[in-house]
Amino acid sequence: MPTDTTDRCASITRNTNETQIQIEINLDGSGQGNFTTGVPFLEHMMDQIARHGMIDITIKAKGDLAIDAHHTAEDIGITLGMAIKEALGDKKGITRYGHAYVPLDEALSRVVIDFSGRPGLEHHVDYQRETVGNFDTELFHEFFQGFVNHALVSLHIDTIRGRNSHHIAETVFKAFGRAIRMAVTADSRMQGTIPSTKGSL
Repeated sequence: MPTDTTDRCASITRNTNETQIQIEINLDGSGQGNFTTGVPFLEHMMDQIARHGMIDITIKAKGDLAIDAHHTAEDIGITLGMAIKEALGDKKGITRYGHAYVPLDEALSRVVIDFSGRPGLEHHVDYQRETVGNFDTELFHEFFQGFVNHALVSLHIDTIRGRNSHHIAETVFKAFGRAIRMAVTADSRMQGTIPSTKGSL
């Protein structure tokens, strides 16, 4: 696994009876996204992570969409978390913490992340509709829970205001991408050390 910021890429394949997921990422990319998941609105949100996080992300997913999108959304979150964890390696020299406020018209969301090595999610988002297009908005929580459990991060997501559910979702995912971007950026003053008094993350 990489121990610096010159080779922060990962490729993860995760297969279950419910989904087959393959994700490739480059944390130091140019924000390019390539998605084949069968879930268009989730792909739109993944593109926000890529573009605002400046992470190159390729996701190929096959899931039991004839039932619903639950397993696909959750397992993409799990696999993305695994990929980012692998790409970061021992986390030497990273900023560790990241935060972002993002508005979109009437909507405003805040995301704060800590690559702490401990999973924890506080997700406080009040969607005004149960679906956006054909996507069930409660599945966003499942995506983030899967991500947190496998990236081993503390993640706080709060929507401060908003009426339009599409706008709310976009502010969350744009802020999420920007918070990750801040947290994984190299801190030159750390001089390659691990940003923790414990000596490990």
